[in-house]
Amino acid sequence: MILPTPVDLVPAAGRFTLTERTTVRADGDAAPVADLLRTLLRPATGLPLAPGADGTVALTLDPAERELGAEGYRLTVDPFQVTLHAARPAGLRHAVQTLRQLLPPEALSARPAPGVEWSLPAVRIVDRPRHAWRGFMIDTARHFQPIDRLLAAVDRIALHKLNVLHLHLTDDQGWRLPVDAYPRLTEIGAGRTRSMLGHAGSTRYDDLPHQGAYTKAELRHLVAYAAERGVTVVPEIDMPGHTRAALAAYPQLGNHPERQLDVWTEWGVCETVLGVHEEVFAFCRAVLDETMELFPSRYVHLGGDECPTVEWETSPAARRKAAELGLAEPAHLRGWFLGRVGRHLLEAGRIPMCWAEADGSTLPVEFTVMPWRDAEHGREAARRGHDIVMAPHRATYLDYPQSEHPEEPLGQAEYVVDLPTAHAHLAAPEHWGEDERAKVLGTQAQLWSEFVTTAEHFDYLAYPRLCAIADRAWNPASDYDRDFLPALAAHRPRLAALGVHHAERG
Repeated sequence: MILPTPVDLVPAAGRFTLTERTTVRADGDAAPVADLLRTLLRPATGLPLAPGADGTVALTLDPAERELGAEGYRLTVDPFQVTLHAARPAGLRHAVQTLRQLLPPEALSARPAPGVEWSLPAVRIVDRPRHAWRGFMIDTARHFQPIDRLLAAVDRIALHKLNVLHLHLTDDQGWRLPVDAYPRLTEIGAGRTRSMLGHAGSTRYDDLPHQGAYTKAELRHLVAYAAERGVTVVPEIDMPGHTRAALAAYPQLGNHPERQLDVWTEWGVCETVLGVHEEVFAFCRAVLDETMELFPSRYVHLGGDECPTVEWETSPAARRKAAELGLAEPAHLRGWFLGRVGRHLLEAGRIPMCWAEADGSTLPVEFTVMPWRDAEHGREAARRGHDIVMAPHRATYLDYPQSEHPEEPLGQAEYVVDLPTAHAHLAAPEHWGEDERAKVLGTQAQLWSEFVTTAEHFDYLAYPRLCAIADRAWNPASDYDRDFLPALAAHRPRLAALGVHHAERG
């Protein structure tokens, strides 16, 4: 049983066994994927899988096979050979991940597993994804997520054929991205004196300093490591709200330049936002230029959500700017701000993204938006001409509890997102019109990190709900009871072999 559920899988008779003598045939652009196959299988199996012109494991590419699309593949196993075939390397990488799941679960371990017969069942699989964007967002700002955790996340999401790692790198509670032009962003903005205990509004704190930032070398390594596994890393630099950490480092960027702020120690939405004077836009351009140098992704996320307007409403400079622009009220500065910064990305050949908000502001149609409040916000954005990546919180926020069990770890208080709810999420709802559905690039899961302080808690929140979202993003025809649950039962030993501390109740 494979996750995500393949579009077409036909079992056959017999098995193929990988041995010390098994060789791999791969030419041209297929050769790096063969290297990936060796990299993934060698730690547990110890098998060399050496290159060979007559290899019984063959990886082939044929760009003329358009029916497979950019990420589709064919995988055929019989007692004599294994053939992985695709039109493009992305599809071939997905075939490798399917092959891994056909092997015994121990094949996914990072440690040698002696005494296991590395055999695969005979099968014919033809498979391709429904959506091009299948992602996982990790919040590194509320609690810093070490680079090793991100590298492990890449391996795990690639196994589930997710192809986007969206990194939320900045927020009120921390700035994790190194920026040479503004070194205080990490010197000051990467640390806070304490963290709130419990939900937003709590009066309890842990009184433990929290610190963390990445180096440029670490981020370059992450991007390259992900690319080898078919995963694109999309950076998010949140603005004009969610910027308290930046304002603690550079108060002159705010609406009250004389005010000295600390990096926020609370959860929730902080009222401090960037100002609208020219120095702010010079800052944004410099930060984004260094971001683009690190991340070659076509997309750069600007955040843009939950932008309080109280400071703009009381700022003479912001009120003058709104009047000068002919805006009905200062609250509409959000759309203007994001549009101006987004133009800088467009001029650099990138595509700006932001979270969808229902605040009356409009964005240039070139923006790709992520509706997070509900699906209808996505439908409205699609009608305005935007491409969309669906991220509705009631189905895709993995920081919400996954059950009402009394032993469930602390999560956001609003809703429960259980396994059936996560699997029921459709990126392109069936009742939408054809033109609206055509604007849906895909979907992704979100893991906000207010309460994520350990690797074990990270895993518990992500899995197996991320398996469910990945399943439906790849194959919307997957049925929860008929397809997903039996596949998940077979998949849990694989998660265990990977060292994933997944939730058993989910």
